[in-house]
Amino acid sequence: MTNPCIICVAITGSVPTKADNPAVPITVTEQIESTHAAFEAGAAIAHCHVRNDDGTPSSDPDRFARLGEGIRAHCPGMIIQYSTGGRSGAGTARGGMLPLRPDMASLSVGSNNFPTRVYENPPDLIDWLASEMRTYHVTPEIEAFDLSHILQAIRLHKEGVLYGQLYVQFVMGVKNAMPVDRDVFDFYVKIIRDRAPKAQWCAAGIGANQVLVNEWAIAAGGHTRTGLEDNVRLDRATLAPSNAALVARAAALCTQYERPVATPDQARTILGLPSPARA
Repeated sequence: MTNPCIICVAITGSVPTKADNPAVPITVTEQIESTHAAFEAGAAIAHCHVRNDDGTPSSDPDRFARLGEGIRAHCPGMIIQYSTGGRSGAGTARGGMLPLRPDMASLSVGSNNFPTRVYENPPDLIDWLASEMRTYHVTPEIEAFDLSHILQAIRLHKEGVLYGQLYVQFVMGVKNAMPVDRDVFDFYVKIIRDRAPKAQWCAAGIGANQVLVNEWAIAAGGHTRTGLEDNVRLDRATLAPSNAALVARAAALCTQYERPVATPDQARTILGLPSPARA
């Protein structure tokens, strides 16, 4: 097959701690080192959160800037994707790093339940984040926790609200949101292919279902996400030693299904992103 698979590594997130797994990178230096190893293992996209010194979530643009500089220096061409998620900040603080002009940024286009709270994404905030991404030429990665989010993303892209090429990620396995369900997954893929045939799509599984969703996505011709943000184990008895180990597992599935792992340059072409040399 000549359909390269883009592997995204979600390096740290806002929830996992070193108590969960000592390999979770917290400081900017740790995150750069972990991302570099994941890049060497085949990751083309780094999905980035930042933390305060005590490990709590942060939306500090200065920390994002230092992280981005380190990734650019040590992972040439890697696609940098900043998170605008709601665990790290509130309101417009969630987009405070967008003027740094990362290649991509996550964008949730609807609200849903999380394990202990409502993940709030009101329409006015969605519109503002999308506008900021357009202003700074940042391509959104739509994080879809529900079917309505996929349909909303397709509508917003058709209306010109979303910058760049449409890229939708199915997130499955978050408690109280969409479970890991093969029939639902297959329907998501059908919706994208039928209603947004020029779009690219990705899938992420949370917790023990990470490798299962990786396999579904790779086998179905999509792209996939792995990393310690979503899952800290290789199996029930074994902690993942690194982000790179989780990327290597996804890369092995690509080999199994005869799909080459996309290089950063190939991933940029697939997603319609400019070269990293842009101003």
